[in-house]
Amino acid sequence: MHKAGFVNIIGNPNVGKSTLMNALVGEKLSIITSKAQTTRKRIMGIVNGDDFQIVYTDTPGIVNPANKLHEQMMGFVGTALQDADLFLLVTEVGETFKNRQVLERVVNSDVPVLLVINKIDLSDQATISEKIAYWQEQIPRAVVVPCSATEGFNVDKIFDLILERLPEHPAYFPKDELTDRTMRFFVSEIVREKILLYYQKEIPYSCEVAVEAYEERDGIDNISCLIYVERESQKAILIGHQGKAIKKLGIEARKDIEEFTGKKCFLSLHIKVLKDWRNSDRALKSFGYAIED
Repeated sequence: MHKAGFVNIIGNPNVGKSTLMNALVGEKLSIITSKAQTTRKRIMGIVNGDDFQIVYTDTPGIVNPANKLHEQMMGFVGTALQDADLFLLVTEVGETFKNRQVLERVVNSDVPVLLVINKIDLSDQATISEKIAYWQEQIPRAVVVPCSATEGFNVDKIFDLILERLPEHPAYFPKDELTDRTMRFFVSEIVREKILLYYQKEIPYSCEVAVEAYEERDGIDNISCLIYVERESQKAILIGHQGKAIKKLGIEARKDIEEFTGKKCFLSLHIKVLKDWRNSDRALKSFGYAIED
């Protein structure tokens, strides 16, 4: 008997969905920062065993769209609500789930639900017990699991609960695959993660990263990235005084890329202004945000 299925991770921004998926997969596939809306696309992580294949998908945090980029991000959430074999609904102790429409779709679905209360290391037992009771009332058929993804608490339990609930099915992907994303995608995400970490205010949300060239060579890869911003003032902030900010960004991104690929690389970063790209259908499509009908 072989089990296989899609475990779709859904929740509000910044509740630890990406941290949990990385912990379950055992690899850093989704970028992680303390800022909301870090995840913009649907990212797949595949875990294989002799008699199972779990296909995790990390999704953007649920937001009320303020631009076309947000609409596309919520499109990824919409598809995740349609094709799941199991929902991993991630919350945290101190939050309320404001999007009733998404919650109702989960409640009214016949797909099994694991409700994860994350970040319990930042709370106390009384509050955690209160939240467990609250969610058991909200979704009676869900299995509620308190968890700390950063500390690894109950991650193994979540894995076991997922495995129990997977349907019988042949593997969807070759058993040696870890993800459906390309190396170019992960390079662009690593650069974007550093932008989220090292720049403030609107800058990280105004940036998109595209890999222009990825030349694999013996010993060292040659990578060129283009960072798109919406205004000239944002370009100046990214570069920084005497180019110090962009230099630091390049150094830190290169370190993580080399760790991820296991190879040395030469990384060059360039910046281009593309006005109001977050509301441009053409730009969003070129960046891979177009949702299939």
